[in-house]
Amino acid sequence: MWIVAKIKRKELNIFKKKLIDKFGKEVKFYYPIIQYYQQSRNKIKKIEKFVLENYIFCNHPKFSDINVINNMKFLLGLECLLKGHDVNQNEIVKFIEYCRTFENSKGYLTPNFFKFMIIKKAKFVSGPFSNMMFEIIERQKNKLKILINNIVMTVSDKQNYMYRPI
Repeated sequence: MWIVAKIKRKELNIFKKKLIDKFGKEVKFYYPIIQYYQQSRNKIKKIEKFVLENYIFCNHPKFSDINVINNMKFLLGLECLLKGHDVNQNEIVKFIEYCRTFENSKGYLTPNFFKFMIIKKAKFVSGPFSNMMFEIIERQKNKLKILINNIVMTVSDKQNYMYRPI
């Protein structure tokens, strides 16, 4: 059974180790990550970012027992466990499978993951327009017509710019 845990980002490895120590190596973890490059002061920096910020999916057969879940609440690195995981298993599994369809060979999500999620506004996280917000005017098959600071532009999907909804 899958559970959703809110963790302390800096203590991810501690949380994973404690969970494996408690339940064995059968514990599975999933947290979608994007990778992009950012330029600062003539250096290009590789950045990895959690898509779900500080939430992580954990799977183990014992997670269906409420007593086990109650004993997990005091693990190092854990802020809280989200309730409702037992009735939302289908949605959790569908979301994980959806994310995995957009992963590249290294396990990072591709820019196409966000393409269908963005409704009206987004922010570039890589490329020459990084940290700039834009508004979507029109969606076309392989491009977006966007508005940045009252300037209309077209962004092609072939240019692997990373952007996320806001």
